[in-house]
Amino acid sequence: MKLRKIYITLLLTLFLGSFTSCNKWLELKPQDGIVGSEFWQTKEQVQSAVIGCYSSLLTSPPGNRDAPLVELLFMYGELRGDMVTQGPFASIDEIDLIEVNVLETSNLTNWRTFYRIINYCNNVIDLAPAVLQRDPTLTQTELNGYVAEALGLRAFLYLTLAKTWGDVPLKLTATKSDADNFQIPQSTQLQVFQQIEKDLIEAEAKAKTTHGSVAADKGRITKHTINAMQAELYLWLEDYNKCIEACQKIEDSGRFSLVPGNNAWFSTLYANGNSSEGIFEFQFDLQQLNPFYVMFFQRPRFLASTRVMEQVYQIDFTDETKFDIRGNGASLIASDNTIYKYLGEDRNTRKTLEQSFTHWFAYRYADVLLMKAEALNEIGDGKKAVEYIEMIRSRANALTQTRTDFADPDSDKPGVTDYILQERAREFAFEGKRWFDVLRNAKRNNYQRLDLIIDMVTASAPPDKQRSIISKYRDFNSHYLPVNFTELRTNKALVQNPFYK
Repeated sequence: MKLRKIYITLLLTLFLGSFTSCNKWLELKPQDGIVGSEFWQTKEQVQSAVIGCYSSLLTSPPGNRDAPLVELLFMYGELRGDMVTQGPFASIDEIDLIEVNVLETSNLTNWRTFYRIINYCNNVIDLAPAVLQRDPTLTQTELNGYVAEALGLRAFLYLTLAKTWGDVPLKLTATKSDADNFQIPQSTQLQVFQQIEKDLIEAEAKAKTTHGSVAADKGRITKHTINAMQAELYLWLEDYNKCIEACQKIEDSGRFSLVPGNNAWFSTLYANGNSSEGIFEFQFDLQQLNPFYVMFFQRPRFLASTRVMEQVYQIDFTDETKFDIRGNGASLIASDNTIYKYLGEDRNTRKTLEQSFTHWFAYRYADVLLMKAEALNEIGDGKKAVEYIEMIRSRANALTQTRTDFADPDSDKPGVTDYILQERAREFAFEGKRWFDVLRNAKRNNYQRLDLIIDMVTASAPPDKQRSIISKYRDFNSHYLPVNFTELRTNKALVQNPFYK
């Protein structure tokens, strides 16, 4: 699936080229009007528009200097966690985010990339249905599938926005002209989650189970992708039975399994991608490389924290043949703390820049199993939750010293929560999940486990900065980014996060 080639064509013919202004709030206003009747005429154009939405996940439009979406997903999910530290080429804004000194003027507070892609999705959702009357070769089933993909992508983006900023504007219609309303206030995080839930229910009913090939099934939205999003959403909504139900649908499908933890594990899962474990992967390829070779190796902006090997994976000093396969030579290189997960061809060979196409994982099967464990623990079935954790540990050959034994896991919910978070740290190191995992569990039941965030700071922040960071994190509003100052200036309906006023 050569998304890059299709994307270039789209940039010349479709609405993508209409939304490149950096000065327009939410990147919504069209610049030349190529949105309506000039384009939405045929089934092929609808398909191209959908593929364009996916392509925008991989790169920004030509001439646009915004960071690629995957860089933002990595930074928002990792820099405030305890597994990443600054490298020699980190920017001031990136260092500020790591040190919890982010300001409204920071480039990292700009949500423009997300809303640009959301508008591409809105165009499909709003304008594709009319093609059903214009092109008799487009069937209702095909249209439903395309709309489901756009709904799913939009839900993924809004879920990330709500986890990162908390309250954000909900723009659910395509921007067609300068007459459209751009003064949109924020919706609450709960309202955004509720809209996502609604969209995912509709998408699940319309989505395909398969697109006909392995690459398409891993790189495009399917029913199983929707179920994975539902599972995560319901954890944030604290609706654990619905989370378990969504996970069970994926398990029962029989389409996914953990990649065996043998010598081919790393290359199968990461270097090559689209394995039995992948549910939704960003499809970088030789035509569209990922940004990680430069980001982690050539001009490293980020390094693995020294605690990752010492405390997360740990080392068996009595038997060097025993090691967690996810540690040295997989997630990182222990000798210099290089983040390796996106660089390696195998455990011993690094890819060249020209081969840097390792995929970004939005969801994989291991995530589903551990999300289910989290939900099971919350409904009081800690014993079953631990069984799911042990599935992941067994595949990874996790070391005995990182195992927790429970006399009665059903009666030790906090202990099982800690165990789940420890295992998620090992399993999803540098996959953009750590901060969100800790935040989600900390804020549950009105921040009953704020200690999870405080302990993370104590374990990872420099001693001279710990008191300041902990003081900031005791204000719950600090857990979300500020609204960028240009957005506030352009859209008078927006209100700044109280922590940053």
